[in-house]
Amino acid sequence: MNWKKILLLAIPSIASFAAMTATGTINLIMVGQLGALAIAIVGVSNIIMYNVWALFSGIGHTVNYLVAQNFGSNNMKKGVERTQLALYFCLAASVLITLTGLFASGSLLSLMGASTEFIKQGESYLTIRFFAMIFSIFTFAFHGFFRGIGDAKTPMATSIIGNIIMIFFTYTLTYGNLGFPEIGLAGAGWAVFIGEGIIMLTSAFVYFFQLHKKYNTRSMAGWNRTESKLIFTESSKLGIEEFSKSIAMFVFTMFVTRLGTNALAANEIALSVMSFGFMPAFAFGATATILVGQEVGRANPLGARRLGTETAILGSIFILLLGLLEFIFAEPIINMYTTDPNVSHLAATLIKISAFWQIFDALFNFYAGGLRGIGDTSFLLKASVLTGWFVFIPLTYVFTFILGLKSIGAWIALYTFLMVLGATLMIRFYRTDWANIEMKSGEEPTAADHQEKSMETIG
Repeated sequence: MNWKKILLLAIPSIASFAAMTATGTINLIMVGQLGALAIAIVGVSNIIMYNVWALFSGIGHTVNYLVAQNFGSNNMKKGVERTQLALYFCLAASVLITLTGLFASGSLLSLMGASTEFIKQGESYLTIRFFAMIFSIFTFAFHGFFRGIGDAKTPMATSIIGNIIMIFFTYTLTYGNLGFPEIGLAGAGWAVFIGEGIIMLTSAFVYFFQLHKKYNTRSMAGWNRTESKLIFTESSKLGIEEFSKSIAMFVFTMFVTRLGTNALAANEIALSVMSFGFMPAFAFGATATILVGQEVGRANPLGARRLGTETAILGSIFILLLGLLEFIFAEPIINMYTTDPNVSHLAATLIKISAFWQIFDALFNFYAGGLRGIGDTSFLLKASVLTGWFVFIPLTYVFTFILGLKSIGAWIALYTFLMVLGATLMIRFYRTDWANIEMKSGEEPTAADHQEKSMETIG
């Protein structure tokens, strides 16, 4: 197996996602000293921002798999052109995000069913988080390029630096430590803004300066209508795919919110802990996209299939070992977040439910990554929308309210959804006609192309 090749890409990605996950956890622990309401505000804001990120994440996903294919085919001029066009779309997205943050933060919190006090304290924090999201959209596009060329170390380095800075300013600005002003929950929001800004700026420096000599990254691409249409179409499909899952989680959180502040706080703490399980799943999924995409670019689709399978096997081992640790140490981990027995007991129960079921979330990430690598974006979109809206949301409502299982029922519904989605994508991956997989092109196939392909098949 190509385990060394996989790990050289996966481990830096794990470290990168670990930095973000650890920062979110540490920040939540620090903010948690402000009380259950602050924890709930941060948790709900995280869900809202995940939805915003998801809607525009397709830009970075598209850059990632297209550049991987271009790198494999040794046509990085095209890869750079596509990345430049994607950055234009990021600029347009930043305008929309800014306007939403300025004028709709309070309305979004109200939509979540939050109380008047919740909205009063949370609105300014959420607005700052919207501003920080502008940096994140650009960062994800830059990181997509880096990973596409097989460089997982740069995203790791920029993420670690930015997240350390984020932790520092959360510590100083939230409570007024080390001579900084004490601005409470808003301080935690500005810490995210500063950290995300640093990550974006360092990533831009690497792209425009350090990689310019090798890839001519400062060349400004003209408005290529065909390539722009490809990037817009693919970004839309991948963005809506992510958004369909994230909006389902939004509804999930709305249901949990109606169970009360303690239930919501326990839910957010459990999600924070379980994000350590999502972390290697994301990392190995990103690795699958890189390796599959590059092999497709090299006109080696069967090799791409093999690497996708080996990535899934190795990733599953990581997830199972991590789940075992989460199950054994659930209570001590929860006690790091809160001493409220009503919150801690429920959160520990949710973690134990999730410890081994998260393998289905991992399978979804592994095979979604592989399917992105070949550009099978339409199926990813359909599968996510159908399972999210016709499995996840209905089951959450039934288990939570009709059967009266409350938070536990909501989490059973969550992992049932992930089980169905993960199995669906795995089946799709292995039923794909890999022998006929080709690179994604913005050009429509001509009649001559179809005839040539038919002759190759006959031959």
